[in-house]
Amino acid sequence: MARRSNLFSHLNAMARESARRNRMRDAQIRRQERERIRSLRETERLKILSDKEARQDYLEKRALEVEDKNEDLAEFIENLKTILEHTLNINDTISFDSLRSMEDYPPLTLAKELTTQPPIPSKDNYYASIKAPSFLGKLMPGSKRKYQQAQKEAEEKFQSHMKNYEMAEAKRKSELIKLREEYDREKQLKIQQRNKEVDELKAAYFNGHMDAVITYNSMVLERSEYPKGFPQKFRLAYIPEPKELVIDYDLPPINVVPKVLEYKFVKAHDEITEKPRKASEIKEIYQDVVASVTLRSIHEIIEADQGNNLQLVTFSGHVQTVDPSTGKDIRPCLISVRVIKDRFNEIDLSRIDKLACLRNLGAQVSPRPSELQPVKPIIEFDMADKRFVDREDILTTLDARPNLMDLNPFEFENLITNLFSKMGLDAKQTRSSKDGGVDTVAFDTRPIVGGKVVIQAKRYKNVVGVSAVRDLYGTMINEGANKGILVTTSNYGPDAYDFSKDKPIELVDGGGLLYLLEQNGIKARIVFPDETK
Repeated sequence: MARRSNLFSHLNAMARESARRNRMRDAQIRRQERERIRSLRETERLKILSDKEARQDYLEKRALEVEDKNEDLAEFIENLKTILEHTLNINDTISFDSLRSMEDYPPLTLAKELTTQPPIPSKDNYYASIKAPSFLGKLMPGSKRKYQQAQKEAEEKFQSHMKNYEMAEAKRKSELIKLREEYDREKQLKIQQRNKEVDELKAAYFNGHMDAVITYNSMVLERSEYPKGFPQKFRLAYIPEPKELVIDYDLPPINVVPKVLEYKFVKAHDEITEKPRKASEIKEIYQDVVASVTLRSIHEIIEADQGNNLQLVTFSGHVQTVDPSTGKDIRPCLISVRVIKDRFNEIDLSRIDKLACLRNLGAQVSPRPSELQPVKPIIEFDMADKRFVDREDILTTLDARPNLMDLNPFEFENLITNLFSKMGLDAKQTRSSKDGGVDTVAFDTRPIVGGKVVIQAKRYKNVVGVSAVRDLYGTMINEGANKGILVTTSNYGPDAYDFSKDKPIELVDGGGLLYLLEQNGIKARIVFPDETK
């Protein structure tokens, strides 16, 4: 399993790095082109300034420069406003065959002396210095013999050099063939290795293997193209039993929205001025960006789900920034939503009001994202990431941590009551239920936001359905409680999340329970027995 996990991590990193390199390359090309145009314009400007007669042409070109800047600005704003629309006509499903491509394999590099054929010895060059004796010269004794001897020596020298050339050329060609064969052989081995890795990833993905699902969906989000200034950083966790993908996503800061509304050229001062954008407009655009990134990410993940590995998608968007009042790094959550795949597929994203759609999905949305006013994530990422997915390792490890599934109802009841007492609630045990769950009535003593809380816990092995959530809601009404908390050692089904999304109910699964226990100094584990409970 460790080797497979490393393999998927390698493929994931490779795909993300390839997409990142492509984005950086395209951005570099665009930057270079803009710099080239600016350089040409600046050169022209300096030349034109020295020529009073060309003043008018210069002013026209400066005006065109401003026009270009305004066009770039308008295009960027349009890209911000169509973040969601941009992805609707794109098929986000990843073809596994496309991962087999070896376009990024480094080309064969050869020394120049191997790739350049030296000139062939020319016979004429060897005979050029030999001159036939003239008429009078032929009358001199031995002249003919000397002439023939010179020709013989020239021929021997030519043949010797030609032989050396042919031997050197044969060696050069042999070396070329050898290097190319070695390159092709190594490349073929790499291709076979890549194909093997892709085949393993594909098989694991369609079998719902956790690491493979995370790797695949990481590729989906990494391939998504956003305007400049978007960090495109995220973490993913996958909970196989309810088929839930948890996305912890870095949103762009508010300064991604240009503060400039328009550029103007002032002829009198030969300068370009900036007209500021209204603060209200910046806030409105930024709020739309937050909503768009959320819906787009969920859409891309669900559309790409060719393995039918997802029933639920939970998205939480954060901003990495600095608290101006303390100077410390902060990461407030600006939006959090959990959606059911089938219900999300019923939405026509091309016709929605984004904020209304998110509210209908039960999203927690910051009322003032521009001011970084946070909301509570539906699920803390660490609660999902610290889930008991590595239970195989736990089963082979003997330690002192109690297994929650070995506790009797009374012990389990005490544990839950103790947990919420440590979390600051005034928790009181009430009764034990026949199914192994417990009921606890607690009081949040904080003024205004506090109140009566009903806590129910289910020591279950199987997925908790909607009936348990309905029972909790009924208990809340009977008790006059402000909030209900349902805790289980297993997981929840989509119907349970759907029923609770617009109610003051919080669902804590097994992974979340272990996380809360650990955060409050209680070490525990969850190991299910083999037999069905």
